Amino acid sequence: MHTVHPIARIKRAALGGVLAAGLAVAVTTVAQAQQKVTYLLPAPAFLPAFGPWMLAKGKGYYAAEGLDVEFKTARGGADVAKQVGAGNAVIGGGIGDTPLIVRANGIPVKAVAVLGGGSLMILAASEGINRLEDLKGRTVTTMSYQDTTFYALLGMLASVGLTRNDIDAQAAGPANTWKLFIAGESDAMAAVPDWIAIAQAQGKKMKLFPADDHFRSMAQAIMAADDTIAEQPELIGKLVRATLKGLKDIMADPAAAAADYVKAVPQHEGKEKAMEAVFRLYNRYVYPGQETPGAMDEARLAALQSFYVEQGIVREAVPVEDLYTNQFVR
Repeated sequence: MHTVHPIARIKRAALGGVLAAGLAVAVTTVAQAQQKVTYLLPAPAFLPAFGPWMLAKGKGYYAAEGLDVEFKTARGGADVAKQVGAGNAVIGGGIGDTPLIVRANGIPVKAVAVLGGGSLMILAASEGINRLEDLKGRTVTTMSYQDTTFYALLGMLASVGLTRNDIDAQAAGPANTWKLFIAGESDAMAAVPDWIAIAQAQGKKMKLFPADDHFRSMAQAIMAADDTIAEQPELIGKLVRATLKGLKDIMADPAAAAADYVKAVPQHEGKEKAMEAVFRLYNRYVYPGQETPGAMDEARLAALQSFYVEQGIVREAVPVEDLYTNQFVR
C-alpha cells in the first residue's frame, strides 16, 4: 500500500484550503458584482406582452450586464411613471406616450427606449364591421378610460369624424375586454396582440384595424427619471441594451423565442404554440418600423402630443425633447 508522507498530506490539505478559499472569494465577487435592480411593470410580468423582458432575464442578458433584475407590478403605466419619477424604482415600463401624459403634471420621466415602430393597440371588430365608420352606435370594450389603448381608440375614431359619443365605450378591465368580445357582448375591442391571439385561438371571427393605419400611437417603452438618467447613465444603458436583446430574439425567430420564453415563465408551460402566435402578432403589427431598434420617433411623438392637447387628455404641451432620449439606443 502506498503511504502518503505527512508533509505531502499537509501540503495537499493546504492547497485544497487555498482552492476552496479562492472559489469562495470568486463566488462572493460574482454575487457582489450583480447589482440588484427593481423594474416596475404596468401589469403582471407573466403576460406575453413582456416577452422581451422575460427573455432578457431568462436568457441571462441582464446577468451578463452585471444586473440582478426583480420585476414588480404597478397599477398601470401612469402609476409606474409616478413611482419611477419619485425615485421608488430605477426604471419602469409603460407606453411611448406615457411621459407626455404625466410630464405635464410635473412627473420628471422620459422614455429611454421604445420597443417597436408600430402601435400597441389594434382594434378587433366582429364580422360586419368593415370600416371604422361602422362602429357608430356599436359597443366597444376597452381596458379603462385612462389607458393609452383607449386614447388610441379615440384617435382612430377622430380620423373618420367620429367621437367617443358616437360609440358605447365600456371600460371592462384587462380580462373582460376580450371575454365580452369573444362572447359577442361587445362589437369590438381596443386590444393588444395578447388578447387577439386568445380570441383567434377560440375561433372568434374578426377584422383587425391596426391603429397605425389610422392613428399613430405607440409601442411599449422603457422609462426612467431625469435624475437617474443624469446620475446613472451606465445602469440605464445596461437595462436598455439587455431588454432590446430580448426584443431582437422575438423578431428573429418567434418559435425559438416562444420556447425560451416558456422556460423563463413557468405559468405558460406547454403553451409554446400559443406564445408563438402572440409573438408573431407583435412581429407583424408592433415591433417593425425602427431603423434603430428602441429609438423614439420625435415627429410621431409631437403629433401625438398635439392630439392629446386637442382632446384635453393633457392640459398643455411640453417640449418634445423633454419626453424622451435616444442616447441609450444609438
